Amino acid sequence: MSSQKTELIRIADLMRQSGVKFGTSGARGLAVDMTDRVCYAYTLAFVRCLQAAGDIKAGDQVAIAGDYRPSSPRIMAAAAMAIRDVGCEPFNGGFIPSPAIALYGIQHGSASLMVTGSHIPDDRNGIKFNKPSGEILKQDEQAISASTVEIPAGLFDAAGSARVTVPLPEVDECAYRAYVQRYLDFFPVDCLNGLRVGIYQHSSVARDAFVDIFAGLGAEVVALGYSDIFIPVDTEAVRPEDVQLAKTWAQDQHFDCIISADGDGDRPLVSDEQGNWLRGDVAGILCARYLGANAVATPVSSNSALQKSGWFARIDRTRIGSPFVIAAMEQALGDGMDKVVGYEANGGFLIASDVVLDRKTLAALPTRDATIVPLAILMLAKQQRVAVSELLKQLPPRFTSSDRLKEFPTELSQVRIASFDSGDFEQDKQAIEAVFGQFGQVKSLDRTDGLRITFDSEEVVHLRPSGNAPELRCYNEADTEARAAELNAICMEIMNGWRD
Repeated sequence: MSSQKTELIRIADLMRQSGVKFGTSGARGLAVDMTDRVCYAYTLAFVRCLQAAGDIKAGDQVAIAGDYRPSSPRIMAAAAMAIRDVGCEPFNGGFIPSPAIALYGIQHGSASLMVTGSHIPDDRNGIKFNKPSGEILKQDEQAISASTVEIPAGLFDAAGSARVTVPLPEVDECAYRAYVQRYLDFFPVDCLNGLRVGIYQHSSVARDAFVDIFAGLGAEVVALGYSDIFIPVDTEAVRPEDVQLAKTWAQDQHFDCIISADGDGDRPLVSDEQGNWLRGDVAGILCARYLGANAVATPVSSNSALQKSGWFARIDRTRIGSPFVIAAMEQALGDGMDKVVGYEANGGFLIASDVVLDRKTLAALPTRDATIVPLAILMLAKQQRVAVSELLKQLPPRFTSSDRLKEFPTELSQVRIASFDSGDFEQDKQAIEAVFGQFGQVKSLDRTDGLRITFDSEEVVHLRPSGNAPELRCYNEADTEARAAELNAICMEIMNGWRD
């Protein structure tokens, strides 16, 4: 740091002033609010906290990657400037998937960060932070939020832009290559021979990796829907146009499967041979089965077919967000479980312990990953000599449907949900039935994250404010796909009336 005049910044104050806050997956905010100054301060606090904890030291490498949002290169440059100024060396992995830069950090004992807003529109962005061991957890977020950083006075102008722009280091492709090789080494040579796979590329940074991995394993790969413009693909609330695209592609081009991912490539989309997108929490069950897991951690919002399948010895339900899933996986490992995985309703899959199949080892990667999911599902289908749609018939008949209200203030979401939380079950039951009475009587309430209501019919309404954006999400579960969709449509209409 310079010995000249400095400015002290309390990160907690910066959060309030800028609106850039930690959510369920890193720090996020409007791109215009994520100024160079804000991103510099956040990165500085992150590295300083790791140094104080002894996770890294001065001179160590800190890896950077980003997604294809227009604001990502600028934010990556601001982060690199902070890394240099705190005495570490920035490594530029380029525009590669979040799990790829996290894997690089784990393999090299380096901290890393990913500039991405994931699935949300490109007027927003964010930064995901990783320790050398993997994602930061909630206690790490709290330490960063409570810290104060010192920056040279005059480094930024009144708008928060850097007065002097320092270019990023040249892109080093070794992180990308290691991520691709991870799967080429683990799965049998030409194991996907005879399969025709469509890859919906859009603007995901996983698009090139998908082509290299699936073609490298012998599949006939067809690239679809490439876009130079960022497309906010949300794997939990798939856009109607993406639903139709997949069905049209499947009908016209006869794929065994179509795959895609969100903007930063940590949440998968996997279709069956008819172009029907699988729910992420259903895909997660099949992936865990193929990998031979005996312990699974997943948020409370995930499909209950997990328990009903009877395939897993231990199941832990958590709050929504990968830090909570990771904490539950670590607890399972501490309790002696040896085949521990996790997944989220968005499909992101985490591996907490090394996986050994056919005398080959897939090293643990305790962060959301999109690639392992379609690979595992296709391998499971090929082993059983069935189509992907037939795998779904092996699961108990539980179907989920979800959607979200956009531009719904988080504070309003919290007020609406709090109206059903008096502390008295009977009183809450009556309040809920007054609004959702057409679904029957309330059987139980789960407040692990948001409000999950189970009715006597075993149908579910789960309300939850998004942790990443001003959105109110609703998840529904029922015994048929049509009924789950009907429940969701009714709930969305009810919730939309809450705007007034």
